[in-house]
Amino acid sequence: MDSIFHEKQEGSLCAQHCLNNLLQGEYFTPVDLSSIAQQLDEEERIRMAEGGVGSEEYRTFLQQPSGNMDDSGFFSIQVISNALRVWGLELILFNKTKLSDGSGGFLH
Repeated sequence: MDSIFHEKQEGSLCAQHCLNNLLQGEYFTPVDLSSIAQQLDEEERIRMAEGGVGSEEYRTFLQQPSGNMDDSGFFSIQVISNALRVWGLELILFNKTKLSDGSGGFLH
């Protein structure tokens, strides 16, 4: 490796910059991450509809903004995780508190 790739922070696109810096190249754009977020939103909508499209929970869900992205450039951890899967990588979450499964904080 001749040099280290570093994408400077622009706006609130932390997820994009984090992914590109980790992968050492310009691999993800806001449009790419938005596409992943929209796919997750659709999957969530389908799952919520299984409880009945006439239910109060479903109507409330439809009125809420996306939890996977917003106009500021925020992308959820689920979007980041799905983006990494494109590269065959898995996001392993770490929590400071010890988990009940005795894993010492690592989720597998």
